[in-house]
Amino acid sequence: MHFHGAVVPLVTPVTASGDLDEPALDRLIDSQLKGGVEGIFVLGTTGEGPSVPRSFRRRMVERAVARAKGRALVYAGVGDTCLADSIAVANEYLQAGADVVVAQPPVYFPLQPQELLGWFRTLLDAADGPVIIYNIPSTTRVSIPLDLVASLVGHPRLAGIKDSENDARRHEELLRQFGGRADYAIFIGVGVLMLQGLKLGAHGIVPSAGNLIPDVCHRLGEAARRGDWAAAESLAERMNAVAAFYQKGRTLGQSLAALKAALHHRGICAPHMLPPLLPLAPPELETIQVEMKQLRLLD
Repeated sequence: MHFHGAVVPLVTPVTASGDLDEPALDRLIDSQLKGGVEGIFVLGTTGEGPSVPRSFRRRMVERAVARAKGRALVYAGVGDTCLADSIAVANEYLQAGADVVVAQPPVYFPLQPQELLGWFRTLLDAADGPVIIYNIPSTTRVSIPLDLVASLVGHPRLAGIKDSENDARRHEELLRQFGGRADYAIFIGVGVLMLQGLKLGAHGIVPSAGNLIPDVCHRLGEAARRGDWAAAESLAERMNAVAAFYQKGRTLGQSLAALKAALHHRGICAPHMLPPLLPLAPPELETIQVEMKQLRLLD
């Protein structure tokens, strides 16, 4: 299985003027490689993908590819509402060196299953490389039906699915129907459901907490691969505790600001956010620092 393990969805480091902070991106990627993760995912939800200016999206992919140097696979997010643009962007990222693109459903129009199926089938037919479909109804407002997944499985360009729907039963059924295939990777994108998914045979996880603790996320995947569930449970507990400190009581956007604030205290990137999201206020920055010390995330 080419696509597997811990794939960390990176934040997008930006300068005060909103441009890509390339040295910060390098530092972030280096920390992931040191932690041993199998993949890095740019321009995803954690990376504020839809808010990233088109002017530096390809540059970010190229920078990630150059920095990773084959030591981790590079996943690149595609989230355009226009199908023609999604196809063009997907192929642009693949041409820039991405190993796979991760495509979410288009937003704005409420979609019927046949419309969604047509969208993904056309994208897959036109893609110049592997595609992972991305189910995240919390942001797209549409859940990709499992019978639609079944209609797409076997397409030569379809590499798998990243499922970020907070539904344990759905994940059980997803893995029951499509797990165990050598040509179809299943990634779990909900932190509290990752251990369950791995126990049921998921190929990998996509934990935002990996920005801070890539080694823990990597070792969780390795423990699951070995069947060492005692170690896996301990590592999952640590991962979820770290995730909870920046997510609990916050909206998705606020939690991403808190994650960037934590990376700021680590000296990796500035806490700047891309509009419409806002950075944390100074008092919250101080609170993040205190909580990081309590969680042994700072010396």
